[in-house]
Amino acid sequence: MNIILRIYHKFRKLILYGIIGGFCASLDFGIYTLLCYVLPYLIANIISVHCGIICSFYLNRQYNFKVTDKTFYRFRIFYLVGLSGLLVSEVLIYIFVNMMGINHLISKIITVFVSALLQFLLNKYITFKKLK
Repeated sequence: MNIILRIYHKFRKLILYGIIGGFCASLDFGIYTLLCYVLPYLIANIISVHCGIICSFYLNRQYNFKVTDKTFYRFRIFYLVGLSGLLVSEVLIYIFVNMMGINHLISKIITVFVSALLQFLLNKYITFKKLK
């Protein structure tokens, strides 16, 4: 039990980021799935990712990184990081669907994991670092 607590404390932010990310990714995926009924999948992805970015910023700021100063400044950085994830997501979905013939929903699931790892690293070391 002691080892589990040490591991948790060492990786707490990553674990919580994963939980929050899972929730926001589910929101993103749900919105994406619904929008795909009325919009092309790449446009649906853009809209759903923006919803995920906003959700993720709020929850990570409040509960994970617990950094509430300079909210607008941090949101701009977080948003830019989110846009990097969106770019990765759009390119990968396009490649998976149009070049590899993978279903767009499966492609979306794969890209969520890839862009989440990239965004975690960027947010941890840029967006939510302690400012002096």
